[in-house]
Amino acid sequence: MAILAEDFFKERKYPFIFTLLILLVCVAFFLFSFSSTSSNPVAFYSVIQHQAPPHHDSKPKEQELPPKVTNVTAEEDQGLPPEEDALTIDWKLCKDPQNVDFIPCLDNFMAIKALKSRRHMEHRERHCPETSLHCLLPLPKGYKAPVPWPKSRDKVIEEIVVLLALLIWYDNVPHPKLVEYKKDQHWVVKSGEYLVFPGGGTQFKDGVDHYIEFIQKTLPAIKWGKHTRVVLDVGCGVASFGGYLVDKNVVTMSFAPKDEHEAQIQFALERGIPATLSVIGTQKLTFPDNGFDLIHCARCRVHWDADGGKPLFELNRILRPGGFFAWSATPVYRDDERDQKVWNAMVDITKAMCWKVVAKAHDSSGIGLVIYQKPTSSSCYEKRKENNPPLCENEDGKNSSWYARLNSCLTPLPVDDKGNLQSWPKSWPQRLTSKPPSLPTDSVSKDKFFKDSKRWSELVSDVYVNGLPINWSSVRNVMDMNAGYAGFAAALVDLPVWVMNVVPIDVPDTLSIIMDRGFIGMYHDWCESFSTYPRTYDLLHSSFLFKYLEPRCDILDVAVEIDRILRPNGYLVVHDSMEILNKLTPILRSLHWSVTLHQDQFLVARKGFWRPTSSSD
Repeated sequence: MAILAEDFFKERKYPFIFTLLILLVCVAFFLFSFSSTSSNPVAFYSVIQHQAPPHHDSKPKEQELPPKVTNVTAEEDQGLPPEEDALTIDWKLCKDPQNVDFIPCLDNFMAIKALKSRRHMEHRERHCPETSLHCLLPLPKGYKAPVPWPKSRDKVIEEIVVLLALLIWYDNVPHPKLVEYKKDQHWVVKSGEYLVFPGGGTQFKDGVDHYIEFIQKTLPAIKWGKHTRVVLDVGCGVASFGGYLVDKNVVTMSFAPKDEHEAQIQFALERGIPATLSVIGTQKLTFPDNGFDLIHCARCRVHWDADGGKPLFELNRILRPGGFFAWSATPVYRDDERDQKVWNAMVDITKAMCWKVVAKAHDSSGIGLVIYQKPTSSSCYEKRKENNPPLCENEDGKNSSWYARLNSCLTPLPVDDKGNLQSWPKSWPQRLTSKPPSLPTDSVSKDKFFKDSKRWSELVSDVYVNGLPINWSSVRNVMDMNAGYAGFAAALVDLPVWVMNVVPIDVPDTLSIIMDRGFIGMYHDWCESFSTYPRTYDLLHSSFLFKYLEPRCDILDVAVEIDRILRPNGYLVVHDSMEILNKLTPILRSLHWSVTLHQDQFLVARKGFWRPTSSSD
């Protein structure tokens, strides 16, 4: 190469060299300009103006915290001017009226229309669009901040004493069909401006509180809030079962498909009860193996014996060894031919699964209940005359339920890294702070877990509760978007909040550990829309999540999804690097959110009532 360069000079090829240098400079300038543009998180959107950031002193200062945040009304928020360093984005309002409650991955009508079959509830499963949502959802007319918790748990309205019941503003969820459809079962009653939930249900003839006590008396070993802490309620209706278990220190993940009963999950979340949209169809539920202490179904409209018992195999997968399945439905207590056919099928399938009936009873209203228990030993599987259903082969030992088909086999009982069967977690609240059974037994893992718990306890006490501008009395529904070991949720356990612990699919899987500790959670890919209604969470928390997302999806698309699921007056708290916080701040301010920084690592943003005035095309 040196000889070639010398020949160039000897042959006086200076014009060529000069031209080459000019070309290299132009290419370098082009690449620099392109990288600057492509790193802009809003390049896909219509950016009208990007004002220069304000001048900063050479010596950085911690941003001064604002005074106590007050409730922002729609009228006050509409007039907020953009901050000096805000992006001005041409935000559009989603134009169709039904977009008030739009869920991108469940309302993809083109994909649903193209389905070849709906026999197995395929139309209620996730079908995410190829492009992200590029408009902001409107608010329901007359939307108000939710009725505060826990005042909404015993309020007198028009001589109706609602003991341990919840109520919501009708205008926030203006869906009257369920009021009429279930009026004889007392699911929900409209009373003036409110929807009231008296605790009735199809199987709750004497009220849900009586029904919960009936389960406890039928099988005292359940021990609500001590032995049984983490519950799944299948086909939950308006989630009164889970709502009333709150007072017994039980956390319940209630789920149902979208629109089987109008807005039932939206009612639950508006009430402040943990719930999500899901269905037992052709795919696994987005929960880990062996996670729940008890699964409940009261006339939940699931055909458990379908496809050779696949829905029951799925319950077996997510139920903890020794855990209970409480089933209350007509096949349990009626003698007609149709119900007896279902009951006989259940007997055959549960026997093949090595489940045993540990209790069966009828209450004073005639409602029947049967309680099954999952085995705690593999000996029954080994003694079966026929290996049907067979045990699943899961060689890597990892949970893989994200967009996975239902099994035709039984998930093996969990063992630790020494080959011993995992034990039941300690009674609540000891299980919160003790070593989770699914945590590896090596000293490094245990040390990491306990250090993480201590760190979050200190961080939440010193910063989140007593340092950041958050009015915790207005917070009930919390989501941790990157939950880790659920240290954030554990540190909030004494506050009247519940936390949906989300484990992203591209981070280490800790969801079994989270549920061992006594919390609920699920898997999710944040490059897609979450399976919940709009305006369902009071606070979203993200700790070092965005570094996993940036290589795969646009940060602005994630911000639009956050705006969709966060309530007006709700908070977004991001714990991350200043590089990430600097990218998020102008996006959130373009949405007319108030944004403050703390200690150069915490961003607190509060959503207002502002919505664009113009609609998308």
